[in-house]
Amino acid sequence: MMNPAEFANIAKAENDFWWYRGMRHIMFGLLDPVAKQRQFGRVLEAGCGTGHFAQALADRYRWPMFPLDLGWEGLEYGKGLGINHLTQGDIQSLPYKNAAFDAVVSMDVIVHMPLGDERRPMEEFQRVLKPGGFLALRASALDILKSHHSIHAMERQRFTRSRLMQLAEDTGFKVLRCTYANSLLLPVALVKFRVIEPLLGGDPESGVQPVSPWLDKLLYGPLAMESKLLPAGVNLPLGQSLILLAERR
Repeated sequence: MMNPAEFANIAKAENDFWWYRGMRHIMFGLLDPVAKQRQFGRVLEAGCGTGHFAQALADRYRWPMFPLDLGWEGLEYGKGLGINHLTQGDIQSLPYKNAAFDAVVSMDVIVHMPLGDERRPMEEFQRVLKPGGFLALRASALDILKSHHSIHAMERQRFTRSRLMQLAEDTGFKVLRCTYANSLLLPVALVKFRVIEPLLGGDPESGVQPVSPWLDKLLYGPLAMESKLLPAGVNLPLGQSLILLAERR
């Protein structure tokens, strides 16, 4: 489970903060072709936080979204936004029947599973999907990028591309694509997380904090560029995130 204290920071930031804007546009770029090719009757967002991204998907694609999260703190924000079908539940034991959904979306959630427990939610995603159902999953990448923020958010593991693909294949999915993302800022992240943070020390804290407009624009630029590269079919070799697109066998 994510640190409940982080929901307040997320709720304030996820509409405008550079990282959320950039990663949202990257996901839209990858999901736009899927939305044109497939008709989805019911879509689960497993680990929806405040429900903001579920609402964005519903607005963009007219998908009937069913957002679920274990933390009531995030769901309270979703209620305030008027988001429908909010459910409190555990991704390790989803409260839905077999083959209940045409698609499952899960953004940066399985990283909160203790190492060794990541298989269970993937098995649950497979169970609630119809045969041929679609999975879009994002996860934090590369152990070397563990930061004060990831510790504060109670992130328990990060993935490599090969490990995430193997996990998907072992739990009944056919991988359609798996690529790193948030790659162009990787050198900046390495300096910040492996040099500056160790030198300065201090307690773990949220990285979701407002920055000046000029810096927000500067940091958003590389993600905006990736939102064009990735939909064009370019797979990035390393990055701070991994995005996996798959379908249930």
